Amino acid sequence: MTGSDTETKPEPKPAPAPPDPALDDRFMRLALALGRRGLGHTWPNPAVGAVIVKNGVILGRGWTQAGGRPHAETEALKRAGHAARGATLYVTLEPCSHQGKTPPCVDAIIRAGIARVVSAMEDPNPEVAGKGHAKLREGRIAVDTGLRAEEALRSHVGHIRRMREGRPQVLLKLAISADGKAGLAGRKPVGITGDAARARVHQMRAETDAILVGIGTVLSDDPHLTCRLPGMLKLSPVRVVLDAKLRVPMATSVVATARETPTWVFAAPEASSIAEDILRAKGVEVVRVAGRDGRLDPAEVVKALAARGITRLMIEGGPMVAAAFVKADLIDEAALFRSGKPLGGDAIDAFEGLPLSALKLKSAATEVVGGDTLERFERS
Repeated sequence: MTGSDTETKPEPKPAPAPPDPALDDRFMRLALALGRRGLGHTWPNPAVGAVIVKNGVILGRGWTQAGGRPHAETEALKRAGHAARGATLYVTLEPCSHQGKTPPCVDAIIRAGIARVVSAMEDPNPEVAGKGHAKLREGRIAVDTGLRAEEALRSHVGHIRRMREGRPQVLLKLAISADGKAGLAGRKPVGITGDAARARVHQMRAETDAILVGIGTVLSDDPHLTCRLPGMLKLSPVRVVLDAKLRVPMATSVVATARETPTWVFAAPEASSIAEDILRAKGVEVVRVAGRDGRLDPAEVVKALAARGITRLMIEGGPMVAAAFVKADLIDEAALFRSGKPLGGDAIDAFEGLPLSALKLKSAATEVVGGDTLERFERS
C-alpha cells in the first residue's frame, strides 16, 4: 500500500441549502445594519457588514473595524469558527481578491468551506471589480449578487465615489432661519437651531470621515468640530480647515486639540512656510493645494482628501465655502436644518452671492427634529 493510499482526504464540503428569498433578505438587511456601524471610521476602506448563517442560525457576524481592518468577512469567519463549513455568507460588498495590508478575503472564505455567498454588489475598486466573485466561483462556491443592491450603494457611496471619480461623497450641512439666512449681519455667530438639531448634527459627524469649514468660521466661531454627545468624542471625524493664507491662530480649538482630534489645514502653495512649521509643531497637518484669486480650488481640495483616504466629507460652513462647493458642482447630498424663526433682511444668506435654489439637488425626505425641520436632498 502506497503512502498516497493512506492519506486522509478532506471532508467534503456540504452543499448549500436551497435559497429562501425571505431569509436571504432578512440576513442581508442585518449585514447592512452591521456595516453601518463602521461609517466614518473605516476609511480608506468601505464599511462592510457580513453575516454567516447555516440552517437559519446565525453563526458569526462581522463589520469592518476602525482603520479599515480586519475586514467584515474575516471578523465573521473568526466568530463562526469551524461551523462555517457549508454555511452561507451574506456580505454587503464583493469580498476582496487582492493582497493589501491584509490577505484576500476570498481565500479565507474558500478555506473556511463556505458553500454559498450572497453579495449585495460588485466592488468598483479596479483591484477587485468582479475578480472576487469569480475566484469564489472557481472555488466551487455558489455566488448570488444584487440583493438589496440599492441600499448597499447608499452605504458604500463614499467608497464608490472615491473609486470612480477620485473624490469623496460630499454632504453639505446647513442651518438656516425661516427666511433663509445663516448668520447675523457682520458675520456674528448666532444659534439658529435647537438642541435636538444640534444633537443630530453630532450624530452625523460620527458617521463621516472628515468635516470641513473655512477659516472664516474658525475665526468667528472658534468651533470644536467634534462629536460632543456623551461617550462619542472618540468618534469625531478629521477636521479640515480651508485657510489659503495660513491665518489660523494657534489658540483656536482646532489647533489646540490637534493631537487629540486630527486637524488638516489646506493652504495655498505660496502661504507662509514659517506658519506651516508652527502648525506642524502643534500636531496639525498642512496640505498645499492650488487655488486662484486668493481662494483654494474646491476640486483640488476633494482630490487631495481622496488621496488621503477620505470617502465621506461633510461641509459645515460657512456661506463662502458652501457657495464655492455649490458653484463647483461638488455637493452630492444636503441636510438642511430650518428653524421656524427669521433673522431679518440684513442677515447673511446661506450661500455667499447665491440663492438657495442654486443647490441643484432633489428633495429626498423631510422630518421634524425638535422644534426644527430637517430636509434632505440628493443628486437626481
